Amino acid sequence: MDPIHRGPEEFGHDSKGFAEEAGRRRPSRDPLTPDFGQQTPQQARVVTLVAGDLMLTVNPIDGSEVEPCPPGEQPPAPVRRSPADRADRARAAAPPVPPGPPVPELPLLRRDDERERLTRLLAGGRSVRLSGPAGSGRTALLDAVAADCAEFAPDGVVRLNGHKRTASDLLHALFDAVHDAPLHRPDRALLLDTLRTTGAVVVLDDLEFGGAALGELLDATPECAFLLAATPDVAAPGADSPLEEVFLTGLDRATSLDLLARVVERPLTEEEANWAGDLWFESEGLPLRFVQAGALLRQRDQLRTDPTAYDEYGYLENRPADAAPVPEGAENAEVPLPSLGEGAAPAALLASRLSGAARDTLRFAVALGGEVPHQAHLPALVGETHADAALGELAGCGLLSPAGPRYRLAAGVLAQLAAAGYDDDTADRARTAAQHYAWWTGHPSVTPARAAAEADAIIAAMSRLVPGDGPGRTSAAVLLARSAAPAFAAGLHWGAWERALRIGQEAGRLAGEVAEEAYFHHELGVLALCTGHPDRARTELETAISMRGALADKSGAVAGRRALALVEDRAGGGPVAGDGGTAAAFTASPPLGVPGVAPVSAQRTFDDDTAVVASVPLPPSAVGKGVRRGGPLALIGGARRNLVAAGAGVLLAGVLGTVVTLGLTSNSDPQGGAGTSTEQEVPDDDGVYDEEVTAGDPTTASPSGSGSGSASPGPSVSGSASPGVSSSATPSSSSDGPSSPDTPSSPGATESSVTPSKPTPTKTKPKPTSTKSTPSETESGSPSPTGSEDTPDPTDSETSDPPTVPDTSDSVSEGSPSGDGA
Repeated sequence: MDPIHRGPEEFGHDSKGFAEEAGRRRPSRDPLTPDFGQQTPQQARVVTLVAGDLMLTVNPIDGSEVEPCPPGEQPPAPVRRSPADRADRARAAAPPVPPGPPVPELPLLRRDDERERLTRLLAGGRSVRLSGPAGSGRTALLDAVAADCAEFAPDGVVRLNGHKRTASDLLHALFDAVHDAPLHRPDRALLLDTLRTTGAVVVLDDLEFGGAALGELLDATPECAFLLAATPDVAAPGADSPLEEVFLTGLDRATSLDLLARVVERPLTEEEANWAGDLWFESEGLPLRFVQAGALLRQRDQLRTDPTAYDEYGYLENRPADAAPVPEGAENAEVPLPSLGEGAAPAALLASRLSGAARDTLRFAVALGGEVPHQAHLPALVGETHADAALGELAGCGLLSPAGPRYRLAAGVLAQLAAAGYDDDTADRARTAAQHYAWWTGHPSVTPARAAAEADAIIAAMSRLVPGDGPGRTSAAVLLARSAAPAFAAGLHWGAWERALRIGQEAGRLAGEVAEEAYFHHELGVLALCTGHPDRARTELETAISMRGALADKSGAVAGRRALALVEDRAGGGPVAGDGGTAAAFTASPPLGVPGVAPVSAQRTFDDDTAVVASVPLPPSAVGKGVRRGGPLALIGGARRNLVAAGAGVLLAGVLGTVVTLGLTSNSDPQGGAGTSTEQEVPDDDGVYDEEVTAGDPTTASPSGSGSGSASPGPSVSGSASPGVSSSATPSSSSDGPSSPDTPSSPGATESSVTPSKPTPTKTKPKPTSTKSTPSETESGSPSPTGSEDTPDPTDSETSDPPTVPDTSDSVSEGSPSGDGA
């Protein structure tokens, strides 16, 4: 309770009201299910960061989403860290101090010449590559030189570790060490621009690459001086590299004995000195071997000590219960020195004298390929509350070496423990570690930076399970990759992110988990897009979309299509696979110079999927382009092109209509003789259809009942026009005499409604009613009785002349009667 604002229950006042208020504040519980209402749903950790000009949203559920960074969301320019910030960050990045008794700090013996030379070269702005065998003391020398160069550069000293890191990883790590840019991963251009003005002494241990990659690292940082430490088996730098080479050898005999005495913290006996001399010859003076030999001598001293001599002071009461027992009757007896072979490869003997938790920790380290879990994970992995103290035991024996913010097995220890049988159950321990890390990395309380610091151990656990023969091993790797990959992405450790995705994709394929495999393909595509590899991104995203489409994963497929659309947009635009009709695909078109011509009657509707095709030559820029679903003749597509095509089609239709009309009306010859037709005729099926109509339709019969079936146009009944003929085109009577009003002209007139009458010698002057008329001549070839033979008129009824202009219109139905049957 707050000591100032005390609750009423402390003074005995209004306790009932306070209890009622507390009851109202607390949610009610179901007595049958008391735990159901108390569970808080675990939220997915969604992190939004900026990568270059893209905004990346790390979504652990459906897959990360990427989009162009909005105008107001661009991060500010990177700010240089202050010296205090750099010091705090360096302390946080150092490996943790192991619990337990402090490990004695050993001085740097007989390395003064190398130390002075390295410091002088770095002070002059030169970069140096320090080469030496594993266990030669390179890390200790780097620590001493880094302390000497603290004031040389404006951006101070930056400590990096190259274990399983590429040149790109180290460049981004250097950027993050010098500049403060939270949740911002710069693109290549900004990264090189910023590092070009960075001035720091970069101390890089455990370098694993050389050649062109090393040249890229040096060229990107012209204002930095590098101190690189590598083993002789690492590739050498290029021939034109500006690096200075410094070789580190082992210690001499006297210095090796001095180091052994400092580790044991007492003078050496003559027997121990002779044994150490033989060990110096065998190990070539490597300092690591004498640190481990000193641990063997300390264990020997503990075995020679009477465990009950200091019981009254509680000394050695915390001795591990499962440690190697002291032989009976040998409390004060002499314990023999280790053999020369045990001194040269002491890992198995040292481990046999440690506690059970320490030995279990070593087994986990062997299962993880030499990566030692952080001390905070040891109690959960080993199953012992105080298992974190095992790290101090291992560090005091020289079995560990620092690697960035963590520890690894020292050089040669992994092979020695594997030979001693510590790799018998590596698969089971790797699966146990994978299950633990899957729970830990997915917990909301674990920050992405903390998960990224454990990346090497996590990836090692996945690698040991793929491929796996045991049950559930690949599934455990899939679960760990699914949980850890988003944390690595949010922690900006993209090298580990890519390795986790590739291992998880392979594990998902082996385990048959298609949904998880599709997720990893999607993430690989997003990663490739953010790092500037559009071809790789397109391949991965198309694979993910197809797999999610087969699984009916709509949300995942939508996320994949969005990312793929962005890939196509940034790559210059091609068709997007699986876009559901939202993007245009290209179809074949005629070659250059060949016009795309379609019939005029091929009229299409303007909508989203089709286009009007006109007989217009294609421009050169349109060759090879088309519309997705318009067919081989669809040459114009899209909203703007549809509008242009629509206007062209309307204009073309008007022009063609005018041409047809002029052609139909221009066939009348005012100076022609008798028999010149005033209307166009089209023979129908070579007279077969006319024969049928003449024989069966009374409206086409001649007045005399003969075979001549010519009919002159007359006024229609009730003023109605024939089908297909406009009412304004109804023929009118001439001034010589009107035709009989009882003459039916509509096709609706039947035989009973037609009244035969005697033809009158009147002459009609019809107007053209349509572009097509009934045949004016039968097989007998008799002239029409309505025509005048004395005064021929070119405007008289139709003659037997054959048509001269073919009909191109289908608007009037064939066989429509236009003359009376009387």
